Amino acid sequence: MAEPASSHTQPLIRHEPGVPAIHGVNWSGMKALYLKEVRRFLKVHLQTIWGPALTSLLFLIIFTVALGRGGLMVMGVPFADFVAPGLIIMAMVQNSFQNTATVVLAGKLQGTIVDYLMPPFSAGELLFALVAASVTRAAFVGGAIWLAMLAWPGVHVAPHHLWAVVYFGIAGSAMLGFLGILTGIWAEKFDHAAAVTNFLVAPLSLLSGTFYSMDHVSPIMRAISHVNPFFYAISGFRYGFLAAADSPIAVGAALLLALNLVLAVVCYIGLRQGWRIKS
Repeated sequence: MAEPASSHTQPLIRHEPGVPAIHGVNWSGMKALYLKEVRRFLKVHLQTIWGPALTSLLFLIIFTVALGRGGLMVMGVPFADFVAPGLIIMAMVQNSFQNTATVVLAGKLQGTIVDYLMPPFSAGELLFALVAASVTRAAFVGGAIWLAMLAWPGVHVAPHHLWAVVYFGIAGSAMLGFLGILTGIWAEKFDHAAAVTNFLVAPLSLLSGTFYSMDHVSPIMRAISHVNPFFYAISGFRYGFLAAADSPIAVGAALLLALNLVLAVVCYIGLRQGWRIKS
């Protein structure tokens, strides 16, 4: 004879169509999407982490061999110590951009963008998870390069101000993560994303003071650098290692924060309205 149902059995809750079942922030959903994106780039870590790390080390070798053997000093430190932090943050921001741009654009072209739009995410939750994953990838890349440089002879990359390393690393990576989402939304094919990389991201990162100090350039180049947001990310990140910078740290920190807020709002509006991703 079947036993009667327990009085403690929870009744099955059915929600009316169109009535949200998740109130507040969908923390579990954001965590699941974040972990999915992190596992995605970790599965191809040779391409997404170790490849950029090797490229940055090659830059370090080339420039230190070409310019560092003559005892060149920049901002009171050997050239190798000066250029190393710039190479780390440059690789971080470039890979943060590639992460979000590839996710959104590949989803559009392959038809899998629906996997991001159908789950019960708000535009803000989707945006946060994607950018957090891109910042995580940037941190993995930066950590790999830092460990390699730490063991490299003649290069000193011990942080002096850890807060500056963390803040400018996250702010710069998040800025490029937002830009990558905008690129993925706007682009209709990979050529469009490559154009943004080749004609915007690469020039701005290379002309941002990564390989030179503002004391060694013309006034025109100095003025151009000071309107380049990449310059403030690299200068602040370098300050964390050298305790010296080409720009006021407070100004750079405030500028990056404001720019990230603006980019976040633009990305939020684009995702919420479904511009070029729901049609």
